[in-house]
Amino acid sequence: MSTNEVLVRLEAAVSALGDVDVSAWPDETLRERLGDLSTALVALDALLARVAGQVRDRGLRIEEPVSA
Repeated sequence: MSTNEVLVRLEAAVSALGDVDVSAWPDETLRERLGDLSTALVALDALLARVAGQVRDRGLRIEEPVSA
């Protein structure tokens, strides 16, 4: 997969996650889906940590973009 394809997919994932608003879910729905949500969040955390670690291993820093 090309670098451009990877970045497009990452941007799409960020956009999709930006649309998630768990606070709007009814309590019953959250209780029913908590296992699935937990699994997804733990997997995302591990993958983000892996990618960030690979960047840091190359001696680079991950910084927040400066707002324009």
